[in-house]
Amino acid sequence: MKRDRDEAEEEGNEERNKRKMEIVWQTPAHPAQKQDYVFHNGKRHVRPYYFEFVSHVNKRWEGKTIVDLFAQEFRGRSRDYYVSAVKCGRIQVDGENIPVSYIVKRCQKISHFLHMHEPPVMACDVEVLQNEPDVLTVCKPASVPVHPCGQYRKNTVLGILQAEYGLAPLYPIHRLDRLVSGLLIMAKNPAKADSFRQHIEAGLVQKQYVAKVVGVFLDAEVGISNGDTTLKGKAACTKFTRISTNGIHSIVLCEPVTGRTHQIRVHLQCTGHPIANDMLYLSDDVVNRSTLGTTADRAAALSGGSPETSCESHKEEYKYCSEDFSIDPMCTHCPNLAPNGYDGHEEGLWLHCVRYTGPEWVYECPYPDWASLT
Repeated sequence: MKRDRDEAEEEGNEERNKRKMEIVWQTPAHPAQKQDYVFHNGKRHVRPYYFEFVSHVNKRWEGKTIVDLFAQEFRGRSRDYYVSAVKCGRIQVDGENIPVSYIVKRCQKISHFLHMHEPPVMACDVEVLQNEPDVLTVCKPASVPVHPCGQYRKNTVLGILQAEYGLAPLYPIHRLDRLVSGLLIMAKNPAKADSFRQHIEAGLVQKQYVAKVVGVFLDAEVGISNGDTTLKGKAACTKFTRISTNGIHSIVLCEPVTGRTHQIRVHLQCTGHPIANDMLYLSDDVVNRSTLGTTADRAAALSGGSPETSCESHKEEYKYCSEDFSIDPMCTHCPNLAPNGYDGHEEGLWLHCVRYTGPEWVYECPYPDWASLT
């Protein structure tokens, strides 16, 4: 009798979960809206929403059961969760419900329907600098990714610009890491984006950043190339010039000749003057990584500085209440607004893009507050 009751209860739970799925599942085609964002404790949050993640079976996945595939490849959730998700139709293959023992085949479409909780970012406005017929430039806040990636979809520069200004589609023409702030140039059409790409590939574009670094930087132009340090074996070169110093920190103009991942950060470390709140590249004699963790604001505190990466936002402060969004019974993040694992301390790097110059064009961005050493 107990087994019958348990089976009946499990069937009832699965049926309730199926009814919960009778909602609008969002895809990348759904644009961000103003009402999607809430502001709380200096952070921009996104109201949780339902989202369909789509992937296709590759050679490595082929021949695995659907549960084994998710348990081995996507370890952010438990195996029991994936079993339940398959049973209630939250995981489908080619648009159809399948049993937990189903073996996937090459190129099949796999859909995973999730209650999406995006990580918060700093509650800064994305300031429009220039709005031309074919080009838009903005001052990108630190901590905000440029385009959808990983857990970020709406909490991105492209998502915010579409929601708050109705600006879409946009085509970013250069990379700017999530923790870096400053000038971001976007084309408004593919033809203009291709024109910028040709200038960049031909080596006709000059880039300038400012960084706040540890110590007194040399009062002379310094050049670092891959002869001094390597970036995955690729050629890399950056020129540095000191702008100012207060004896504790220096503001340095950084001019990357090439464009490698973390190039400026690696090359500044090579000079002995890493970015003063960059936990990834601060040497052990500047700050003890093991005791501080990995956030920029904590690193800054022990290198003689202060976070200084906060920014003003003109958005109304949100009075947090978990009843303001639907609680999903299968969601591993509910009832919290932010996803599990987010500690709330992350801030931006003291690295800021200030100017891009090309053939007969130049775009600039104001210096950040932390670039003043008064």
